[in-house]
Amino acid sequence: MAGPLSRGGGGGPRSLARAFPAAARSEPGNRRLPGPDAASASLLLSLSPPRRTQGLPGPLGLARRRKDSSSKGMSLKGTCDLPAAESLSGPGTRVQTHWVLAGSGHWQGNMRLAGPLRVVIIILTAGLTWILVSILLGTQSGFSRLQQLLNNPENPPSSEPRPKKYKCGLPQACPDQTFAFRITSGAANVIGPKICLEDKMLMSSVKNNVGRGLNIALVNGVNGELIDAKFFDMWAGDVNELLKFIRPLHEGTLVFVASYDDPATKMNDETRRIFTELGSSVAKELAFRDSWVFVGAKGVQDKSPFEQHVKNSKSANKYEGWPEALEMEGCIPQRTAEVQ
Repeated sequence: MAGPLSRGGGGGPRSLARAFPAAARSEPGNRRLPGPDAASASLLLSLSPPRRTQGLPGPLGLARRRKDSSSKGMSLKGTCDLPAAESLSGPGTRVQTHWVLAGSGHWQGNMRLAGPLRVVIIILTAGLTWILVSILLGTQSGFSRLQQLLNNPENPPSSEPRPKKYKCGLPQACPDQTFAFRITSGAANVIGPKICLEDKMLMSSVKNNVGRGLNIALVNGVNGELIDAKFFDMWAGDVNELLKFIRPLHEGTLVFVASYDDPATKMNDETRRIFTELGSSVAKELAFRDSWVFVGAKGVQDKSPFEQHVKNSKSANKYEGWPEALEMEGCIPQRTAEVQ
């Protein structure tokens, strides 16, 4: 059987049909080819175009579609040797045929998109990080900056200058020969008061020198230096301690007062009179748990313009049992040295 095939050489499918008439007469639907006819059909199919043999099982198929995750979407090409063809054509002769694993080509497209997709992910990550840092640092909102960049990419927004901070957080600078100050009373019995002068915190909870009652700071009216700062419990304390502190004041001494919780229960007539002489307008009517801030001075002729007062009222209190906290700021004229 091998002899005629060897001599026929490249006779092609027609000569093979004459040598194996049974294979040529086989019906397309008959897939069972017994004996030598199956081998001849294998050789015949190996020399036919790959499209005619796709889907045939075993070594008869020139193209075998493999359904696994590694070959999905790929198109691979190569060659394979058919032992059945070698046995038919004679020893030493090998017939090679091409095999193709056909695919849709999506895998190649995904490979092309992988690079640009990585760039987009990096840009989005950097942008989100920048927005988060902007929000945490308290600068202009990252979202508004991003919107400005998208609306006008040629002119990126310049960082807006932060508002200038003046002494003690005032909205504007004080004139020459004046002292900048800010006083905040305590809030209920929870948040302590603050007294700031020339950007220096004289009394606060952070400095641990405030307490329930009256918080008082004495300041030199000429140079603005702190003389002393104390708090006096006006609910359970001794009012005489307060009198010892405010009686021997020198002319021109500035007196800063901030209430916390209760400023008046222990206050007597002498205490009220002294605060009135320092320029207070409400010391005589100060009552239990009122909110009060005041700046006066020893030897003033008129009433002080730096005073605020809110009465304790159940119907109007901001907190349960306490009125709202008070905040006052301004510029105090500096005393001349001759007054000292």
